[in-house]
Amino acid sequence: MYAVIDVGGKHLRVETGQVVELDRVAGDPGAEVTLGRVLMLVDGDTVTCGAPEVSGAGVVATVLGHFRTRKLLVGKFRPKKHYRRRVGHRQPRSRLRIERITAGQEG
Repeated sequence: MYAVIDVGGKHLRVETGQVVELDRVAGDPGAEVTLGRVLMLVDGDTVTCGAPEVSGAGVVATVLGHFRTRKLLVGKFRPKKHYRRRVGHRQPRSRLRIERITAGQEG
């Protein structure tokens, strides 16, 4: 069984036991969180598509930890004007393990 979920404007295909990395979610390590809207459920030959989401369906995950990605350097430069700027950015992320996918009725 797997599900397609919408998390922060991104669609993600998840299965039970899978470890995924997402944008930072609220929750301490070890806590259970419910992820975004379930757009589609596939259980064997049964495919349930939501319009726009499957009602009653949910995905529960355990927070394994939080981290930040590698630093990305962004530079601005204007030739002949002596203008140079450089800033860095590290995106906060969370590592989650998918515990269970609960099916619901299409609505």
